[in-house]
Amino acid sequence: MAYEEAIAALKKLLIENGEFEYKAGSKAVQIIDKLQIGDKWATSNYPIKRMKEGFIKFKKEKYEKNPALFGELSKGQSPKFMVFACSDSRVCPSHVLNFQPGEAFVVRNIANMVPAFNKTRYAGVGSAIEFAVLHLKVENIVVIGHSACGGIKGLMSFPDEGPPSTDFIEDWVKICLPAKHKVLAESIGAPFAEQCATCEKEAVNVSLGNLLTYPFVREGLMKKTLALKGGYYDFVKGSFDLWAVEFGNSPSQLVS
Repeated sequence: MAYEEAIAALKKLLIENGEFEYKAGSKAVQIIDKLQIGDKWATSNYPIKRMKEGFIKFKKEKYEKNPALFGELSKGQSPKFMVFACSDSRVCPSHVLNFQPGEAFVVRNIANMVPAFNKTRYAGVGSAIEFAVLHLKVENIVVIGHSACGGIKGLMSFPDEGPPSTDFIEDWVKICLPAKHKVLAESIGAPFAEQCATCEKEAVNVSLGNLLTYPFVREGLMKKTLALKGGYYDFVKGSFDLWAVEFGNSPSQLVS
């Protein structure tokens, strides 16, 4: 569906439900939020109020107190880290690792996965890696997994074969099928929750291996201008594990 068709369909739906408000001189569409979920959502203004208050707090406590930092950032960025983290709302890497603005170039997706090099299928991830390595000159790429990951639970639950049951999720998490197969082979009879916890770390290693399929990543490793690291944040125990990947003269010399 084209962009224009999608907008037309949305307007039609809103008109049919009596929720379309046209304002002369603009193309504004106002959707009245009628959700009533606890006290926070008692009014439709909560999302706007929450974001406004959040920005005001950020501006007063960080932006206005660090004019030198934000002055430098206005000229450009030179982060030392590229971080792959999960989209899970509980594991924001900037909070967990206390990254300050300008320190980390972050990519977040379901289950913090890195697909193998593919110019068409995963161009979004590939372009981020290319930009970080070749243009920002990051010195570290870190893939961070976490406890109680829904994406990994999905990976461990979806059948390997057959038609997908989702539009996007199943195909995406199967990037780390090798991790699932390794866990199932090495932990036969283990409780499902334990297998998922093990797979959360193994999937990080699969993503680290997939990073080696990017030629500019391999070049950076061989020149020792780039390092790969795996991480695991357990927000239940409040712990963080970090491990390094060393790369010699060929991909076969990967050691974790």
